[in-house]
Amino acid sequence: MEYKKEIIENTKIGEKYIRIKHPSGCTVCLYPMEKYSSAYALFGTNYGSVDTCFKTDEDEAFVTVPEGIAHYLEHKLFESDECSVFSEFAKTGANANAYTSFDRTVYLFSCTQRFEENLEILLNFVQKPYFTDENVEKERGIIGQEIDMYRDDPGWRVFFNCLQAVYYNNPIRIDIAGSSESIAKIDKELLYRCYNAFYNLNNMTLSIAGSFDTEKVLEICDKCLKPSANHKLEKIIPDEPYQVKEKSVTVKLPCAQPLFNIMYKFPQMTPKEAQTAYITYTVMLETCLGCTSSFYKNMYEQNLINESFNVGVFYCRGVFLCVVDGESKDPFIVKEKINSELIRLRTDLPNKDEFENVKKRVYGGFLYYFESVSSNATSMLNAEMLGVSVFDGVDIISRLTYEDMVEALNNLDTDNCSISVVEPTE
Repeated sequence: MEYKKEIIENTKIGEKYIRIKHPSGCTVCLYPMEKYSSAYALFGTNYGSVDTCFKTDEDEAFVTVPEGIAHYLEHKLFESDECSVFSEFAKTGANANAYTSFDRTVYLFSCTQRFEENLEILLNFVQKPYFTDENVEKERGIIGQEIDMYRDDPGWRVFFNCLQAVYYNNPIRIDIAGSSESIAKIDKELLYRCYNAFYNLNNMTLSIAGSFDTEKVLEICDKCLKPSANHKLEKIIPDEPYQVKEKSVTVKLPCAQPLFNIMYKFPQMTPKEAQTAYITYTVMLETCLGCTSSFYKNMYEQNLINESFNVGVFYCRGVFLCVVDGESKDPFIVKEKINSELIRLRTDLPNKDEFENVKKRVYGGFLYYFESVSSNATSMLNAEMLGVSVFDGVDIISRLTYEDMVEALNNLDTDNCSISVVEPTE
């Protein structure tokens, strides 16, 4: 077969990988790593919990499906009419898993032997859905228990409660697994409909890194990947007001001390804009509030925060947030002090040496990823899902200036944030 093949390379760090548009429609990313004994493979679809409204060229209008159906579908694909897929991987000695996130569903394995056999198992089972009334109903109880378990988990609740406080319309505010009410509406016909829409190979990526033979991988792809007509899948990201929906939300659950999440809301960005903002705001937050900052030391000495205190950026399709989370005896005081510090630094300005140190740490973190088989495979898949390049981050952090960070600090709307708190039950 003829392939549309390109080499994605960054000469500055001496890394490269192969990107292929397979005739089936699937994008194949290959990162051969000599001197490594293991391989890591992911087969993912650009389909997650937020994709509850969609349309193909076979639909007259947009279709709305129950919340949690992407996660439900992931569960069901591991079951065939013959045996459990996990048992097949167990025979080869591979470690297999899967996950559904907000904007993707991924099936994966890692192994040190029998790679080609494992790859065939992966590609075959994902392309052979087997849904019956009986097995769909059986899974409903299992997923219902999972929903109940996470609902009682303080760390999970504090995060999702904050998303629900931030967003009015974006389906990211809904639990990935859905609710007991929403999954009750899922049947085999809906599962097949979503499978046919989103598991079309034009919407999927195969990403492999580590020890493998490139030619043998392509032979297996030719054998296993079934050609798919591009049916022009469309997804809807609802319009979202600029302001957060609620300023605060508090619940009580069993926990040792109060947990908090603070999220700063941003307007929707393009993938390129979001990637640049992700790195810029990561550096800004670490410089101003991170564990080596004077702010962190002062708050820690006042016993307002502990080692769990964390700053970072969360983004996916249609969503961009700066996030601060941790434990505190008084989360609302922590929020006030964080906002006061960010406002103060707009005038007094952050420490330039601290900025340079954080920038070096972030850059070093990027380079470290390229030493990991799993990180390389995951990074290629993530880049394809987001429409960016694996190496863009290295270039962005290299170009980042102190002035860029200060501009980001000035652009952060400290008033447009929500705080979620989980307090201990009495």
